[in-house]
Amino acid sequence: MKIVIAGAGSIGYHLAKLLSKENQDITLIDQDENVLEQIASKLDVMTLCGNASSVNILKSANVSQADLFISVTTSESTNLLTAILAKQKGAKKTIARVNNTEFLKKEQREYFAKIGIDQIISPQNLAAQEINRLVKRASLTDIFDFENGKISIVGFTIDASSRLIGKAISEIDNTGFDYRGVALLRNHTTFIPRGRTILQKGDHLYLIINTKHIDKVMPFLGMQSRVIKKIMIVGDTPLALQCALLLQKNYDVKVVMQNENKARFFLNSLDKTLIIIGDPGNRELLEQEGLAQMDAFIALTKNSEINILSNLIAKDAGVYKSIALVNNEVYTHISQNIGVDTIINKKLIAANNIFRFVRKGIIEAIATLHGVNAEIIEFEISNNCKVISKSLFDLNLPDSCIIAGVIRNKQSIIPGGDFCIKAKDKVIVFALPEAINQVESILA
Repeated sequence: MKIVIAGAGSIGYHLAKLLSKENQDITLIDQDENVLEQIASKLDVMTLCGNASSVNILKSANVSQADLFISVTTSESTNLLTAILAKQKGAKKTIARVNNTEFLKKEQREYFAKIGIDQIISPQNLAAQEINRLVKRASLTDIFDFENGKISIVGFTIDASSRLIGKAISEIDNTGFDYRGVALLRNHTTFIPRGRTILQKGDHLYLIINTKHIDKVMPFLGMQSRVIKKIMIVGDTPLALQCALLLQKNYDVKVVMQNENKARFFLNSLDKTLIIIGDPGNRELLEQEGLAQMDAFIALTKNSEINILSNLIAKDAGVYKSIALVNNEVYTHISQNIGVDTIINKKLIAANNIFRFVRKGIIEAIATLHGVNAEIIEFEISNNCKVISKSLFDLNLPDSCIIAGVIRNKQSIIPGGDFCIKAKDKVIVFALPEAINQVESILA
C-alpha cells in the first residue's frame, strides 16, 4: 500500500514508524529538513521537504498513486486543504487531523466527505473520550468498547489483595458471566493466557466480556467498585479543557494551572468547574486544594514527567484513580510498574484510529492495550470469506493470537472452540505482532 503522510510531528512520525514496520510504501512530507533527516536515518521511509499544501509537492510525492493520504500537521487548515487537494489529485482515501470538535459532527463530516476528506480525526477528542470511559469505570486500568459498547475488553492489575493469585485461569470460571482471558502482561512480556496459566501478584490481565457485565468484574476480583464524584485535573492544555467540559456534566471538577491568561479562557469556557492558579507539581498547593478528598486525579500538562510526578503525589495522598498524559512511549510500557493507574498517549490513540484503514479486510476497529505489544482488531466477515461455517478449531490460527469475541446480530458472544463463524459476524481478534499477517490472510 502506498501511503503519504503530511506532517512529521509526533503523530506523523509515530504513524510512519508503525507503518514502516508493516512494509508499506511510505512518503513523509514536512517543511523541516532537519527533522526529516533524523527520521530518514531511523526509518525506511521516503522523505520530502516542502509545504504539503503545494500542488507541486503533492505531485512529487506521487499522491495520485496513493492508496491513503494522511494529513497530520499542526495546522488544522493545512490538513483540510491538503486532504482535499490529495483527493482531487487521485488519492484513494484521505484523512485529516483537526482540533475543532465542531468538525466531528455528523453534518460536518458529511460535508467534508463531499469535498474530498473521507475521514476526520481529532487525537484530542479521542483521548478525552477515553479518559471519560476510564473515569466511569475507575476500578479498571483500561477499557475498550467494541460495536458501540456491546462487548468490552477490560484491564486490571492483580494486586496483593486479589483472590486470583495462585489460581489457574481454568480454576476461576464460576463467575456468573462469560469472559475470556485475552492478554497477560508480566514483567514487560505479553502473552496469551491459557487455562493452565497461573496468575501472580503484579500481573496485568485483560478480559473480554459482555459490556453489561462490567459491574460484575470487581466482585470477580474480590474488590469493591468505587464511584467517582470529585476529580482534580492539572494542566492548561486543550485536552485539559476538553476533558473538563466533558466531565463537569457528571462530576465535581477542579482544574489547576499556572498560566493566568489561560485560566481566564478556561473560566469563560466552563460553567461548573473551579479553576485554581498554581504549580501543578507543587504538592503543598495540591493538598491545600483538597487533593486527599479527590476520587480521581488527571494530569494533562504538556510535560510527561510533571504528569507522572503529580500522579505519584496524588496516589501517595490516597487518590483512588490516577491518569497521566505522556508523549514518550517508554512511559506507556511501564505505567503500572511506576504507580500510575493509566497512561494516555494521544499519538497512540490516533494511530489506532487510522490503522484500520491500513489493515486488510473489513476493519471496524483497532485498539492497542497500554504497555502490551499486540493489537486487537475487529474484522467484519465478508460473504466470500473462506472461514465461513468453519469452527474456531479448524481455522489453524497461530498460537500467538486468539479470537476473543464475536458480535452476531447485535448479540455479543464469547466463543468456544466449536463456534462456527458466519458472514457479517464481527470478529474481535487479539494478535501478537508475529501473527497479524497470518490473521489477516485468514479472516480478510
